Amino acid sequence: MEKKAEKKNPMKDISITKLCLNICVGESGDRLTRAAKVLEQLSGQEPCFSKARFTVRSFGIRRNEKISCWCTVRGPKAEEILERGLKVKEYELWKGCFSDEGNFGFGIDEHIDLGIKYDPNIGIYGMDFYVVLGRPGTE
Repeated sequence: MEKKAEKKNPMKDISITKLCLNICVGESGDRLTRAAKVLEQLSGQEPCFSKARFTVRSFGIRRNEKISCWCTVRGPKAEEILERGLKVKEYELWKGCFSDEGNFGFGIDEHIDLGIKYDPNIGIYGMDFYVVLGRPGTE
């Protein structure tokens, strides 16, 4: 008897929709500019800046002050950066890192673990990775 070949449905293939990289410095000025340089070195694109929504006196943050930089990476570049980030975490993530939809996020403490050479003028920054997964045909 012949076995029927299993047909694979291409609409069920899961892929990386986007990878969001975020460095929150908590203050504007020189540290934020250097953090933006780190993101530019890593992703090859110019990062965007986020502003504080309200004033927090204990943190020394004023409303509308730029406090973080982020960028969104898609395609093969996202897969390459994600691979380097997961290698830092030794390919192990906690259950709490995953959302109900299957997306996940994690953070690293030092950007130099990703293979970027240490520059004393820039310093060392931690960053957050957030991965959005999707299937063909979904928005």
